[in-house]
Amino acid sequence: MTTPLHPAIERVTKRITERSADTRGAYLASMAAQRKNGTQRGGMGCANMAHTTAALPASDKLKIHAERAPHVGVITAYNDMLSAHQPYEHYPELIRGHARALGATAQVAGGVPAMCDGVTQGASGMELSLFSRDVIALATAVGLSHNVFDAALMLGICDKIVPGLFIGSVQFGHLSTVFVPAGPMTSGLSNDAKAKVRQQYAQGLVGRDALLESEAQAYHSPGTCTFYGTANSNQMLMEIMGLHLPGASFVNPGTELRELLSKAALERALANTGKTGEAAICMADIVSEKTIVNGIIGLLATGGSTNHTIHLVAMARAAGVLIDWDDFAELSAVVPLLARVYPNGSADVNHFHAAGGMGFLMQELLTNGLLHGDVTTVMGQGLGAYANEPCLQDGQLAWRPVPAVSGDTSVLRPVSEPFSADGGLRLLQGNLGRSVVKVSAVKPEHRVVRAQAVVVSDQQDLLALFNAGKINKDLIAVVRYQGPRANGMPELHKLTPPLAVLQDKGFKVALVTDGRMSGASGKVPAAIHLSPEALADGPIARVMDGDWITLDCERGVLELEVDAATLAARSAVHPDLSHNEHGTGRELFGLFRAHASTAESGASPLFGDRP
Repeated sequence: MTTPLHPAIERVTKRITERSADTRGAYLASMAAQRKNGTQRGGMGCANMAHTTAALPASDKLKIHAERAPHVGVITAYNDMLSAHQPYEHYPELIRGHARALGATAQVAGGVPAMCDGVTQGASGMELSLFSRDVIALATAVGLSHNVFDAALMLGICDKIVPGLFIGSVQFGHLSTVFVPAGPMTSGLSNDAKAKVRQQYAQGLVGRDALLESEAQAYHSPGTCTFYGTANSNQMLMEIMGLHLPGASFVNPGTELRELLSKAALERALANTGKTGEAAICMADIVSEKTIVNGIIGLLATGGSTNHTIHLVAMARAAGVLIDWDDFAELSAVVPLLARVYPNGSADVNHFHAAGGMGFLMQELLTNGLLHGDVTTVMGQGLGAYANEPCLQDGQLAWRPVPAVSGDTSVLRPVSEPFSADGGLRLLQGNLGRSVVKVSAVKPEHRVVRAQAVVVSDQQDLLALFNAGKINKDLIAVVRYQGPRANGMPELHKLTPPLAVLQDKGFKVALVTDGRMSGASGKVPAAIHLSPEALADGPIARVMDGDWITLDCERGVLELEVDAATLAARSAVHPDLSHNEHGTGRELFGLFRAHASTAESGASPLFGDRP
C-alpha cells in the first residue's frame, strides 16, 4: 500500500508553486506559443530547406521533403578528454541509423564544450568551470535555434554539462526531449584506497609515482568516474525527474544493454512527438514544480553533490520554478538517507546499481509517500514506471520489477532502515550570511566546531600553511574571494586531504568559504557557497585571523563571535584579484563574473538574482 505524500513535501511544493506563479506562468505561456508555431520546416523557403538537408543522404532528404517524417536534433557533449563522454563518439551514427530504421531522420544539431574538473582542479582553468555550464546552455540554444526539429536528444553526463544542457533545452521545452547517458566505467581501485593514498601524499609519506599509480587505477577506462560526485548525481537527477529511461543511469558503456537503452531513448523521443500515434509529451510537460521537488528529494536520499544546491536552482529557474536553500533544508529534515556511496561510504556507483540502484530507491520513496508519483515522464507514464529495471530478454530490451529488498544494505537501504533519518544537507546561517553544509559523511562528533579563524584569500595559501606545519591546531579555515564574481567559484577540492589529515590528528577542523567544495566533499564539515560572497561586500570579507567562529551543523548556525558594532567598523579586506582576470581564457569571462547572481540564486549570469 502506498503511503500518502508526506505533509512537509506537500507544504514545500505548495510554497514553491505559489512563489513561482508569475515566472512559471510566463515560461509556460512562452512554451505554448512555440508549440503552437511548431517547427519552421513547414513554411521555410526552399533555400533554407536545402541548407538543412544538404549533407543528408537522398533517402533522408526524401523523408524530410516529401514524407514530413519526424526529425530529431542531437546535442552532443562528446570529446575524448572526458572518459565519461568518450563513448559518445559513435552515438550519432547509432542514432541516425536507428532513426532511419524507424522511418525518421536525425542530425547532430550542435556540439557543446565539456571540461573535466578532474583535470583542472587546483589550476587556473578551474575558474572557467562553473560558467562553462552557462556557455553550454547558450550553445545548446544555438544548436536548437535552427527550429527544424520535432525532438531532441541530449548527450551529456558530467558536472556542468547536464545542468547546461538542461538550462538550454528547457528553453525549447515545446520539443520532445530525452537525456541519454553513457554509463560509469567499471570499478577500479576502491575509493577508500584512493583517498588513503591522497592523504599519505599530502603528508609526504608517499611520492608522486605512488599517487599517480593510485589515481590511474581508479580512473582507468571509458565511462563516468565511479564515485558519487556531481557527474553521477546528474544521472540520478535526470532519472528521478523522468528525463532518462528507467534504470538507464548506471549501465556500463560498451555493453549490449547500454546500446539498446540508447536506441530506446530515440524511440521514446519519437513517440513523444505525437507523430507516431502516441500522445505528444514535451519537455515543458515533464519539468514542473513537482519534478524539481523530486530532484531535491533524490539528491537528499542519495547524499548527492552539494553542487546541485547551485545547479538545480539555476535549472529550475530556467523553467520558471523558484527554489531556495530553505526548501532544501526543510525537505532534508524529512527525507531519509538511503544510500552510502563514496564519499559518503566505501562503495561506488556500480555497487549501488547492483544493490538495486535507482529503481529500488525510487520504489522505496514512492511507496512511503516521499516522492511525487503523479508527474509526467518521457515514458508517457507517472514515476511508478521507474520502479522497473532494464534487462536483456532474448536479445531484446525489456523491463522487470526491481527487487523488493536491497541486494546490499551496507550500500542501499529501505526507508524503514535508513542510514540517517534526514538527508544530511543543512542550511547554516548567522551574521556571516547563508551557506550549506553536507553532513552525510561527517561523523556526529565533528559536526560542531568552535575555533579561531585562519583566513586566506587563495586556497594555495592554506596549502602552504599546512605544508609548513603552521596550522597543526584547532581551526576554522576561512577561504574567501572564491565566489562567482571573484574568480568564477572554482572547486576547492585540493583542500580536502590536508584538512582531513588535521582532523585525523585529533584537531577540531572546519572550512568556511564563499566558494565550492565539490561533489566529493567529505568528512570535514564545510560551510560552502557562503552568500553574500566577499566581493559583494559579504561579512566574510571582514573576518580576521584569530576571530572565534562557531559552525554548528546540528543547530544550523554559522556565527562570527564579533559584536555587530565592531564588525561594522572594520574595513573589508580587498586583495588584488587581477590575476583572476588573465590567462587560460579568463579574459573572455569577465562579463560572466560581473553579472553572476548569488550562489543561492544559481550563480548564473543568465537570469540574475531571483526577484
